[in-house]
Amino acid sequence: MEPGEALSTAAQIAVALAGFAGVVVAFRSRSLHEWSPLDRYRLWLLLGSAMVPLFACLFGMLLLTIKPAPLSIWRWGSGFWLLLSFPFGFVTRRRLLELGPTAIKELGTYRYLFYLVGSAGTAVGLLQVYNLLVPGVFWFFYAAIIFQVTIGALQFARMILLPPQPSET
Repeated sequence: MEPGEALSTAAQIAVALAGFAGVVVAFRSRSLHEWSPLDRYRLWLLLGSAMVPLFACLFGMLLLTIKPAPLSIWRWGSGFWLLLSFPFGFVTRRRLLELGPTAIKELGTYRYLFYLVGSAGTAVGLLQVYNLLVPGVFWFFYAAIIFQVTIGALQFARMILLPPQPSET
């Protein structure tokens, strides 16, 4: 599969995930402002895990329109992914801290999955730094996109299959 085709497919999946976020909101029994903080955090993760890879895919497709293609095209893609992911990660971390330490404990055994995903996300980020500085290959850039789309799909499934947290209001 050519890079353009792969990016187009991933972008379509990311758009579908963002649309599924609307489905989650529409089918909940309460309005969004009545959700528990933990459920709103989960929605944030779902939206971010759809939008960051979508914008990275669009940027990659934009770079593919440059003729002749620059040798450093996937370095630029990894750099752009990092520029998107750092603010998303920063805001995500800040929102998690606002929830407090009990929010993670309330996840039960899912907290281990949460920690595993966080560790894998850090590894993917380091892979992007490496790709930015050394090889500049497509599959490193694409691995970050696939990772986030996968996490978004898992977050969507979790929000659909598990009952909502009780609201504090």
